[in-house]
Amino acid sequence: MISDDDLIALVRNYNPKTNEALIRAAYKFGGEMHEGQKRHSGEPYFTHPVAVAAILTEQQLDDATIITALLHDTIEDTKASYKMVSDTFGEEIAKLVDGVTKLTNLQLSSVETKQAENFRKLFMAMSKDMRVILVKLSDRLHNMRTIRSMRPEKQLQKARETMDIFALLAGRMGMQWMREELEDLAFKVLNPEARSSIIRRFITMQRETGDVIQRITGDMRREMEKAGIEAEVFGRAKKPYSIWRKMQEKDQSFSRLSDIYGFRVITEAEEDCYRTLGAIHQRWRAVPGRFKDYISQPKTNGYRSIHTTVSGRDGKRVEVQIRTGQMHDVAETGVAAHWSYRDGVRGKNPFAVDPAKWIAQLTEQFDGEDDHEDFLEAVKLEMYSDQVFCFTPKGEVVKLPRGATPIDFAYAIHTRIGNACVGAKVDNMRVPLWTRIKNGQSVDIITAEGQTPQTTWLEIATTGKAKTAIRRSLREADRERFITLGRELARSAFAHVRKKATDKALEAAAKQLRLGSADEVLARLGSAELTGREVVQAIYPDLQAKPGKVVDARRAVIGLLPGQKFERAKCCEPLPGERIVGITFRGQGVVVHAIDCARLVDYENQPDRWLDLHWHDGSHAAVYGATLDVTIGNDAGVLGRICTLIGETQANISDLEFMDRKPDFYRLLIYVELRDAQHLHTLVGALAAESDVAAIERHRQPVPVEAHAASSAQTA
Repeated sequence: MISDDDLIALVRNYNPKTNEALIRAAYKFGGEMHEGQKRHSGEPYFTHPVAVAAILTEQQLDDATIITALLHDTIEDTKASYKMVSDTFGEEIAKLVDGVTKLTNLQLSSVETKQAENFRKLFMAMSKDMRVILVKLSDRLHNMRTIRSMRPEKQLQKARETMDIFALLAGRMGMQWMREELEDLAFKVLNPEARSSIIRRFITMQRETGDVIQRITGDMRREMEKAGIEAEVFGRAKKPYSIWRKMQEKDQSFSRLSDIYGFRVITEAEEDCYRTLGAIHQRWRAVPGRFKDYISQPKTNGYRSIHTTVSGRDGKRVEVQIRTGQMHDVAETGVAAHWSYRDGVRGKNPFAVDPAKWIAQLTEQFDGEDDHEDFLEAVKLEMYSDQVFCFTPKGEVVKLPRGATPIDFAYAIHTRIGNACVGAKVDNMRVPLWTRIKNGQSVDIITAEGQTPQTTWLEIATTGKAKTAIRRSLREADRERFITLGRELARSAFAHVRKKATDKALEAAAKQLRLGSADEVLARLGSAELTGREVVQAIYPDLQAKPGKVVDARRAVIGLLPGQKFERAKCCEPLPGERIVGITFRGQGVVVHAIDCARLVDYENQPDRWLDLHWHDGSHAAVYGATLDVTIGNDAGVLGRICTLIGETQANISDLEFMDRKPDFYRLLIYVELRDAQHLHTLVGALAAESDVAAIERHRQPVPVEAHAASSAQTA
């Protein structure tokens, strides 16, 4: 682990005006908060935040980002609170640390719908301050560099998550070096045999052909000297995963893959880029269809460069990227270039994009999407895409992903144009709607009044925006028919479990399924996007505990000393599955609170009494008390039906207390015994679906510090 002096020296290299005292204070604070914590490797945990900060210094980021890296796990994993960080380091840093904490809590590798919802939250966090995602990416990079200390199944989960989300996000932000390293580290876990095979082939090829990179680099430098161009030339072999992806895409073996080498020419001025291109094409034969000019048509993340592929020595194809030094800086750091420092001042790179504008462009087409799966598809399509540039008849530039069709072009102009599209002209020639648009082509969309999207368009469209708009239009066209059919299917499905498909039950199902309304549930049920079983289970899931060993309630909490007693705090009634913290009481053991309990503020100035605790994984018995505040209709048999429903969900009623009696309703507290937080969530959902329940919420009653007696006292 590098020392605070070494870290400050790294920052001072690019920012001599750095606030050394604040960084040193953050280093000390983080070390104290993580004292005693260990990583899976057995190293002190604080080595991780320090390593993340060091990675960010390579990107020459500001003091606030470096300090956030040092503190990024303190609110999540230590007794530090938002207020402590804010009081010590300021509101800006506290917000950044809190933003990273919230990103850490997103379960991005969960089922698709939840993943889509979390992707939306991730974009919202990025829109507030891009530095949050920069810290998170560096955090993931260090975790991947040290992944071997994790359990094998955890390695696979993290590697898939890295490949599917973090690597492509880094690439979309223009941080290509980070994308390549994240992909290669994940590839090493997901397919180690393939990676080793590619590396062995490289070694064999170098032994047979010699150092191809050094020879071609020398040739290019000589051509630059002949043309009188001041430039630096660099060459490298592509990463194993990049080669593997090309082998899969082109369905070719390693021996037949040609462009496995990449070269960069860094010039002093923009005009030298085009002079360099001419010199290279004069010396080597250009490969048709492999030329891209991102200088005249930059990518949205600020990337500028000329790409060409030529046949080099022995007929081997090599890719050449040509750019200026300033363009290269943006190509290396992407959107992060906006915060980079040089000689103590914020870098003024003319090619660095404004992060706020960039994120607005990226999310504009997704803002109105109610369907989480459509949103996720649109985001991934956008992130994975390479771009082509085409023109409207008026000469305006439209950027589309490679492989886009006139349908995508029409929806890129406006949803109304896309919905009314009946044909297209490309370069004044009438073409089918499935035609793939190429760079530089002019596209004219032909529309007709009364035209609506066709189902076959879903197979033609490639952009997330077009697919989402087509699906929405198709759903709306058949919506009434699907709602009518869905209502009958819902009635039958609910009758099968002796329940009624009331409007309230359907609204509760919509909430559980994260859909906008009961009509949306019925429409999807009628269109076979949902099954009746899925709708019923959203409200009345099978809560029978899975077979296996049940966690001993006396040893349900991890983090206590041997023989140390614990009690659940009555003020917040924490349940397994919720984040918890312990407060020690002399002679009385430990009182366990939910992390968001209002009572914890009374102990903020007593950090020595706080314990970092968490629940045992696994199945728990229904012995953990919780209180529900329920308002029900004052009719015969209502209370009995409510109690029966609670029993059906495998919860136990331990007590009832009537709080208010009126001619038309009762308000009462129901004390129930549950397994965990998910059990509570399911029970509340089932009760909310009942037409006789007017309101329901979890009841938490703050109590004086002295009255901390809990629902049960156990021994760890």
